[in-house]
Amino acid sequence: MATVNGQMVIAKNPDGCLSLYPLPVWEQFEAALRELPLEAEGWRRLYVGSATDVEIDSGSRVLVPPELRAWAGLEREVKFMGVGSNFELWDSARYDAREAALIAAGRPEVLRNLVIR
Repeated sequence: MATVNGQMVIAKNPDGCLSLYPLPVWEQFEAALRELPLEAEGWRRLYVGSATDVEIDSGSRVLVPPELRAWAGLEREVKFMGVGSNFELWDSARYDAREAALIAAGRPEVLRNLVIR
């Protein structure tokens, strides 16, 4: 697990939320983005161009820049969740709608047959 040391990076996520990365995780992700072929330039721009360094304050809070809040539709209620090596910050209504659509579409076969040993 990466050490945060009070520093994180917030960036747009194409799913419609914001992703929050511990700085060491972001540095690895950004390096991998820079290795992608030129065809991925738009995606690289989405992530790297929106990336904003933030600090976790003494109350364990981060200040999300207004332009990123507006882009993700964060107005009142939000959902904050860990998704592996980073976090996601969602507008609650947007997340609930996406989750309902996902469930309505049914689980893919690969998940139905997933066995943990």
